[in-house]
Amino acid sequence: QVQLVESGGGLVQAGGSLRLSCAASGRTFSMYAMGWFRQTPGKEREFVAGISRSGGTTYYADSVKGRFTISRDNAKSSVYLQMNSLKPEDTAVYYCAAKFALSGVVAYNGVENYNDWGQGTQVTVSS
Repeated sequence: QVQLVESGGGLVQAGGSLRLSCAASGRTFSMYAMGWFRQTPGKEREFVAGISRSGGTTYYADSVKGRFTISRDNAKSSVYLQMNSLKPEDTAVYYCAAKFALSGVVAYNGVENYNDWGQGTQVTVSS
């Protein structure tokens, strides 16, 4: 099991930017594909972005493509989500997730693919 702690959430105006960070501990970070998800009250948790173990493959939800960028630093056991051109509909609790992966080049979507989750960080975008 890997422990995940998100940070970087907050309140921002529409059109602004935020950078979320997720620090991992407890296992070899480079053996895990990573993902970001978000959830609003009363709705299912939804996929935002995923990145392979190597960082060479990324995958985005259509709703964030071109605005958000996922990246990772295996030396720092961290994954990041750069969010630009934020919209009020991006308001949610954002979660970092990890999946132990044999493949180094596959990025995963879908809540069911991930085993370990952080506690979440709130992002609020005002109009």
